[in-house]
Amino acid sequence: MDFIKQLINGLQIGSIYALVSLGYTMVYGIVKLINFAHGDIIMVGAYVAFMCVSTLTSMGLPVYLAVVPAIAFCSLLGVVIEKVAYKPMRNSARISSLITAIGVSLLLQNGFMLIFSPNPRPFDTVFSGKPIEIGGLSINISTIITITVSIVLMIILQLFITKSRAGKAMVAVSEDFSAAQLVGINVDNTISMTFAIGSGLAAVASILYVSAYPQITPTMGSMLGLKAFVAAVLGGIGIIPGAMIGGFIIGIVEAMTKAYI
Repeated sequence: MDFIKQLINGLQIGSIYALVSLGYTMVYGIVKLINFAHGDIIMVGAYVAFMCVSTLTSMGLPVYLAVVPAIAFCSLLGVVIEKVAYKPMRNSARISSLITAIGVSLLLQNGFMLIFSPNPRPFDTVFSGKPIEIGGLSINISTIITITVSIVLMIILQLFITKSRAGKAMVAVSEDFSAAQLVGINVDNTISMTFAIGSGLAAVASILYVSAYPQITPTMGSMLGLKAFVAAVLGGIGIIPGAMIGGFIIGIVEAMTKAYI
């Protein structure tokens, strides 16, 4: 029974890693950039949600609705970062883009330290409800929601990439910039859309993360982003289902290591 409980815990945190790694794998697939600032987008989403919680509570609305402004803000931030920091470096050496990404990460971390202070802040309970009992095993409602939301979003994203016109444009740009432009695809808009989607997924991941670990700090995205990057590499960076599988593997290994090693 304890093994099954640890497996479920691993799937919960693995679902969050999977969502974050989707952002890494999408951006790398399109512009061949390892966006090390992606983890800090999660931190930004958590703080945006944190600022909206009191308003939602006073209106009698559930805390999880804070994901809506978090998605909007993070998507916009992702597009701005791409336009301001990454677009000018697009034709530069790969190492230049990598250093820029690290610089953006440090800028976000230190900026939020100045605004909110480095001290941890508690986050309200996101999902309230009684745990579900299955054969003597108690499963938190937040665990079920986290795993379900991650899988559903991955399926929707995969269908978007393979079935929609915009998704096919993203695939074309990832294959060949010049050829995509020749057939009339707006490469700049496609790249911006990729950053917006990836950052929006990071915002969702931030809400799921604080539902499991109800505390936020300006550096919370660093280790989370690093683990998600490992998950993306493990699943085959650039491959969406692979990023999901990689996230689950990292999450399960982490949970089992904590429990038994």
